[in-house]
Amino acid sequence: MSTSTTASVSTHILDTSIGRPAEGVAVELSARGGREAGWRTLGAGATDVDGRCKDLPALPEGTTHVRLDFAVEAYFEKKQADAQQDAPANRDSGPAVFFPEVAITFAVEPGEHYHVPLLLNPFGYSVYRGS
Repeated sequence: MSTSTTASVSTHILDTSIGRPAEGVAVELSARGGREAGWRTLGAGATDVDGRCKDLPALPEGTTHVRLDFAVEAYFEKKQADAQQDAPANRDSGPAVFFPEVAITFAVEPGEHYHVPLLLNPFGYSVYRGS
């Protein structure tokens, strides 16, 4: 929850290749107070069946930049392994996913809530400030 001196962040992931939420993606939240400051990891969680990561911690006072790191490689490897069980003859020798990680960095203002959805597929992604 944001206060007049802090901001808050939430996120969710939609796998656009199947039109469904991406469950089980590890998400890490980091913050810093200024462009020259170092990143500090605040916490981590994983997306639930609705693709939401509901256990991200509050941002400390003085936070100006936030980074969300999404570990998407394991998610796509599991999806690929599940699909190969049904059709083992269709195995591809290429990498399971083109983007193994997605890092989204954005600026925040005190008192604001930032909902940052990630639209994901094996060969691309899009992100925006939601509501």
